[in-house]
Amino acid sequence: MTLVEQERETVRAEARWVHSSARKARLVTDLIRGRSVPEARTILAFSNRAVAKDVEKVLRSAVANAETHPSLHWQGDGLVVVAAFADEGPTLKRWRARARGRVARIRKRSCHITIELAQGAPTSTASAVPAMAAPEPEPVEEPAAVEEPETIDEAEETVGEPEATEEPEAAEEPEATEGPTPEEDAETESED
Repeated sequence: MTLVEQERETVRAEARWVHSSARKARLVTDLIRGRSVPEARTILAFSNRAVAKDVEKVLRSAVANAETHPSLHWQGDGLVVVAAFADEGPTLKRWRARARGRVARIRKRSCHITIELAQGAPTSTASAVPAMAAPEPEPVEEPAAVEEPETIDEAEETVGEPEATEEPEAAEEPEATEGPTPEEDAETESED
């Protein structure tokens, strides 16, 4: 049995010596691998990672290479990200002084980001439904109406007949208090 390899024509762009670690760049390149170019651009535009801007630049460069290639003339929206990876670049070693005459090493890492595009359908395993599409609501069954027997309030029956309420009888004479009352004080002040 022979395995026939089919060569796909690809276009590639590469950014070398990007000031980010390869590990951080791989987190972003893994998101766009196998996706169409418009979908990859959307993912990169809404990514919170700083290296996403560098990956977006490489993607734009790869699309421009595909559109201006003399024998291809591909349209950017019909392209798919076939390969996206980040290799380690050189590490700059720097030193920082620490306590008691010691030294701490600082590693300034870099990476090389590569993106390859080809024409065709996306091969990603993600769902075809856009991320922002709202799910369709499920139909809700309305409960059957339950008829309750009518009740008559007692208040409605006695509407025509007001009830008389008796007020408590007031004391015949108010109790005598020592000293002037507040009313008498107010009268004496106004006379003065």
